[in-house]
Formats: sequence, C-alpha cells, structure tokens
Amino acid sequence: MGEETPEDAGVEPPYLDLERLEGGALELLPADVFDYYAGGAESETTLREAPGSWRSWRLRPRVLRGVTSVPLDTELLGSPVRSPIGVAPWAYQGMAHPDGELATARGAAAAGSLMTVSTSATHTLEEVAAAAAGSPAWFQLYRLHSGAHTDDLARRAGAAGYAALVLTVDLPLLGRRRRDLRHDFALPAGLRMANHPADGDRPSLQDLATATWTFDDIARFGDLSGLPVVVKGVLRGDDATRCVQAGAAAVWVSTHGGRQVDPAVASAHALPEVVDAVGDEVEVYADGGIRSGSDVLTALALGARAVFVGRPTIWGLATGGADGVAGVLTGLGEELAHTMALCGVTDVRSVPRDTVVPAR
Repeated sequence: MGEETPEDAGVEPPYLDLERLEGGALELLPADVFDYYAGGAESETTLREAPGSWRSWRLRPRVLRGVTSVPLDTELLGSPVRSPIGVAPWAYQGMAHPDGELATARGAAAAGSLMTVSTSATHTLEEVAAAAAGSPAWFQLYRLHSGAHTDDLARRAGAAGYAALVLTVDLPLLGRRRRDLRHDFALPAGLRMANHPADGDRPSLQDLATATWTFDDIARFGDLSGLPVVVKGVLRGDDATRCVQAGAAAVWVSTHGGRQVDPAVASAHALPEVVDAVGDEVEVYADGGIRSGSDVLTALALGARAVFVGRPTIWGLATGGADGVAGVLTGLGEELAHTMALCGVTDVRSVPRDTVVPAR
C-alpha cells in the first residue's frame, strides 16, 4: 500500500462497506459486548456527530497536476510507516475475537499501519509487541492502578520496544455510558486482563476513577519509559500549548470515541485550533468518526500528521480476525490514495491547507 503505480492512480478502489462490517459484528457478538464497543456517553451526541463533522469540510481539487503515483508512506515520531492511518487504542479486544490484540497487531503490521495498544488489553504489552513483528507500535497508558504499577507499565513499554508512550488524559473518571448501564454490563468471567496487577481486583466499569493527571506527568513518564510522549484527548489549543511546554512530543485530538464528555466539540472542528496553537513544534494526530479516505484527506489538510481509527478495526477484528483488520486499514488507505489522485495531491506529509474549506 506504500505507493500506487501510474496505472493504479486512476483505478477505483474496492468498496469498503463499513456498515456491512458493523452489521456482521452485531450478528456475531453478544448484545452487551457489541454495545460496549459501539456505544458512547450520555445521549451519544458526540458519537453521532463525529462522522458528519468531517463532511462539514469540502475538498477543493487541483487539476492538471500530472499525478501518476500517490505514496502513502510517512513517519510518525521518526518511525517509518506505510500509511498515515493507524489503529486507536481499544480495551478488551479478546471479547471481539479469541486472538484479540494479537490479531489486531498482525493485521496492522500487514497493512503497514501503526497500532496503539491499550493498557486494558487481554494480552500483555510484551506479547502484542512481539505479534507486531517489528512494525512500529505505541503503548497507551491509563492510571487504573497503583502509582507503582503504572510506573512499571511505562518502564515495560520502553523495554518491550514500543516507539512512544500515549497518555490518555481525558478520563479523570468514566463517562456515563447508558448502554452499559442498561445492560448492567460486566466483563466476561475469565477474560484475561493481562496488564493489570496479578492480585488486583477486577475494575468496575461504572465506578472507575483514576488518579489525577497533571502536566508534570508528561515529562515524568517520558523519563520513566525513555520514550517520546503523545498526549491523547486534547480538544483545545491552550491545552495543546501547555502539553508541548511540558514536554509532549505530539498531541492527539480525540473525543475518546464519544465515550467521555457529551456533547463535546468534534475532533474535526477542534483540530484546526490545536494545529494553529502548536504550529510546527510537534506532530498532531486525530481520531473520531473517520470512516473514509476523504475523511482522512480532510484531517491531513487540517494539519494532522496521521489519523487513527477504532470501531472500524474492531468490526474488522470481530468479523475477520487479523485479515479483517488488515482489510479495513488497507481499504481506507486505498480510498485515501484514490481521493488524493482525484484532488491532485501527491504527498500525505504535505497536504496543502487550502485543500479543504468549510461547507456552505
């Protein structure tokens, strides 16, 4: 997927039917598990509005640019990847497929995409790193446990070969997820929580509260892990600036999949403010409702270095394991390359800002 041939640049990509994939996952998964993955917080306004928010921008194609190839290769914090479309962290993937995060890691590696591995994985961070087979991966850190255990996870991530540590900062406590409350959702008995303390209690999804994050944690966890730190969950320019001043190597614009504050500003609308605030000092990423190649191109034009997808990869995992994950990521990449060719854009690393304008 790194680069299309001249013949490929004008070829329509295969149709990626994410609605069909989601429907397949609905048929395969228990209702409470499907709703755990699919649901958002409160009235789910943030969740519903996310995909449409990318369509609130319009592409302005260039013509007569002689586009014959569309490379998707880029670098994320110095790590080469074959696509600017990565996998967002998602908890408890063993509920979606027996191989869980191992299958996701294999699928991401096959697609040339970077995977972000959740603290709440059903395989140890070392096992998932090994499954990635040398493909770059990041480890996402929550403070779900004692300070000592959280510090140990950060050190283990550095030792296991992860390329960055992602601090998720938008979860001082769990959002009210009404679907989970309706189901009285509980994690399945026997589900492995591989990165939790061996003698720790199973966490309550409804009453979860974490230790308070501060800007000082950015440098501290960087020092502990020896890794660059990405701060995930930023929706404001002033917060982004403070993260950079505190030592962040990158900021990640995210609404946590619509699972925390509701209603919150959409990532597609927060992204320009964050990019303007940090300028060229650090890389900026985005997630939240990315469902097509044109959505990806819009995010890149607004200043994102890369985007990350969550639910589409979960539906791919549930319906097809590693191949399903690879199919979703590859399909989105093919759509991106096709849309870039149509718009006369040739490099994902330097998409002009005036490629998009607000819809009128």
